[in-house]
Amino acid sequence: MTELAKPDSAPTPRDAKNGAREGRGNATIYDIAKVAGVNPSTVSRALSKPGRVSPKTQKLIEDAAAGLNYHVNPFARALPTGRTSTLGLIVADITNPTFFDIIRGTESTAAVRDYTLVLAESAESAVTELMTARRLMATVDGLILASPRMDDDNIRALARDKPVVVINREVEGVPCVVPDVNKGIGEAVRSLAAHGHQKIAFVAGPPQSWMSGRRWEGVQAACDWSRLEAVRLESTKPTIEGGRQAARAVRASGATAVLTYNDLLAIGLMQELQAAGIEVPGQISIVGFDDIFGANFTTPPLTTVRAPLRQSGSDAAKLLLQILHGGTEDSFVVQAESELVIRGSSGPLFTR
Repeated sequence: MTELAKPDSAPTPRDAKNGAREGRGNATIYDIAKVAGVNPSTVSRALSKPGRVSPKTQKLIEDAAAGLNYHVNPFARALPTGRTSTLGLIVADITNPTFFDIIRGTESTAAVRDYTLVLAESAESAVTELMTARRLMATVDGLILASPRMDDDNIRALARDKPVVVINREVEGVPCVVPDVNKGIGEAVRSLAAHGHQKIAFVAGPPQSWMSGRRWEGVQAACDWSRLEAVRLESTKPTIEGGRQAARAVRASGATAVLTYNDLLAIGLMQELQAAGIEVPGQISIVGFDDIFGANFTTPPLTTVRAPLRQSGSDAAKLLLQILHGGTEDSFVVQAESELVIRGSSGPLFTR
């Protein structure tokens, strides 16, 4: 039976805003107990584990809490449990649309389990990423690294402190979500070969990007299978501007088709080539990667290899929550395959 306190004249929830904590900070369970006329321990049970007190007492406490504008402080709750019900997510570049669906997938899955997502970015810097990760680890229950730039040893060191899951990167000993890019790349190369292209250039991403290396390996393997020549070209940064800057190297390579590390590079490359009077796809076919929002807004619309971005975020959150709640740690996860989305930026060469 719930034990009720016996104040001489307990204030009603209606009077709460004018009660003991007027003009002070956030209300506490002691304030709620005073307004509701119950013990603080009863308030704690009612708010943390509904159903452990009678419906009448539960309603009384909830009304008092609402009147006091009481909000649960997750960090105060973490003191006895060590848990804050928050997950951290660090992305390489928050302005890159590639990460939008990863963020959405992570957040929606976390919300279903009543977890809050804390978002940060590394700005493509391994140093910033490590510093940010260490700060986040102090306040979150677990951490997701999307396309991390730091080295494997630092990632493993973080994982020794708290659960860590990595997206778009394979790190030995750390749970990872890595989409299979080979299907989509193979489809792209076969499509280009069918259109008569003999030499394909791959515009790479940042040197510290593990996924850039994986995609280049996929392009090489697919070109070997189709008996096409493949050449790797570097980019200054994985952005539209980086794509513009890669245009000269693309033209100098002699390639008639290009696959890029991501869609932003492809869009910038297309813009620069068209500005120079080069026809896309008549003289050069361009294929991006990821199928970001806006990939079909270009003229012509961008052909791209669609990566399962939203599912990557969702799967990473599921894996992290599984670990937090006592599940097994899978050291490596391969999720949905990529696929080619054919639009107008790739096609047959014009014959003159």
